Amino acid sequence: MSIGTSIAVLGGIGAIGALALNRVAKKFHVEEDQRISQVEECLPGANCGGCGQNGCHDFAVKCVEAGSLDQLFCPVGGQACMAKVAGILGVGASGNEPKLATLRCAGTPLTKTHLNVRYSGPKNCSVMNLTAGDYLCLSSCLGCGDCARECQFGAITIDQQTHLPLIDAEKCSGCGRCAITCPRGVIEMRDRGVRGRRVWVACGNCLKGAQARKQCATACLGCGLCAKACHFDAIIIENNLARIDAAKCKACGKCADACPTHAIHKTGFPAKKATTD
Repeated sequence: MSIGTSIAVLGGIGAIGALALNRVAKKFHVEEDQRISQVEECLPGANCGGCGQNGCHDFAVKCVEAGSLDQLFCPVGGQACMAKVAGILGVGASGNEPKLATLRCAGTPLTKTHLNVRYSGPKNCSVMNLTAGDYLCLSSCLGCGDCARECQFGAITIDQQTHLPLIDAEKCSGCGRCAITCPRGVIEMRDRGVRGRRVWVACGNCLKGAQARKQCATACLGCGLCAKACHFDAIIIENNLARIDAAKCKACGKCADACPTHAIHKTGFPAKKATTD
């Protein structure tokens, strides 16, 4: 067979294949709902996964197919974004409130008392966690900065003195990628609070008081003084650890004032006026 004949045969096979693929594409073609592209245009395009989907396009598809926004919320776009989406779909807007990444650890190299092992491997929380980390407390922040590297919005930096993450509330979008990345669950997503006032337990150590205190000077002791100081029954002690019920908490801050180890943190409160004699 000559070269010309071979080329002609291959060209014919290619043409037949192209026609076959064209017919298959037409047969199985599915028209995408135009509202999907309209919803996607309203989204911030961060593709952060904070909504629980793989990206903004998948979230737009989910919104259109769900028929309701009750369980759907874009943490980056917030309420304004979801209001636009609701307008396009002709449904009620999501009632979710924007979240803020919150650090549940206050122990620093200055306050932790005993090392577990001397870690000298890669500066990576996930890898370090496999060795149980430097410190005895298995609920402590490892300080390698995985959360800061994962944040697309520059909302997290690592304090060079304490080696703890610093979270910028103004920059935090509430996407939750830092919380997912943390191998110890030290970062959690919490409500931003009324007028920015927030109260939370910055500890996850569930050991009994004396044991916890040996591991970290800022550990929650489970002593219950915070629960006694709360007038709204918003605090319970479970597994030797104080837990604040966000639905009951009025953000008065009295629990934080009563905590002997300062394991309960508060922010957004006006500074106390200095008293004069």
